[in-house]
Amino acid sequence: MNIQSLRPAENSRFSQKRLGRGIGSGVGKTSGKGHKGQNARSGGGVRVGFEGGQMPLIRKLPRRGFTNAPFRKEYSIINVSDLNKFDDNTVVDAKVLLENGIISKVENYGVKVLGNGELTKKLTVRASKFSESAKKKIINANGTVEEV
Repeated sequence: MNIQSLRPAENSRFSQKRLGRGIGSGVGKTSGKGHKGQNARSGGGVRVGFEGGQMPLIRKLPRRGFTNAPFRKEYSIINVSDLNKFDDNTVVDAKVLLENGIISKVENYGVKVLGNGELTKKLTVRASKFSESAKKKIINANGTVEEV
């Protein structure tokens, strides 16, 4: 299969409506816009949420609540079970995780290790954060935990 032989699925695309091409086309003359008025003009119509000058609903409703989004700390998250891919006595850090495709990118605050799954290898794990269960599992497998 080549890129030039790709086609959309059968009947998944509609042909474009050809406006203003005569009375027989069904959309001739006014091209489906009716007669006169704001929506018949070029560039006509109103913006989203406009209610004809009445106070729009979105402006009537109070703004409630709080979002922590600007202050959120984002980590690249892995589980203890993901660490079984490495050999014994390996030093596992963000760079090694990236190279092995376990994480796709390192977030602003680094890597956080969570305790889902079991660890059978003795590893040195360097990360920004560890959950309590992840620390226990790494130490129980005779590994070491280093917070960077």
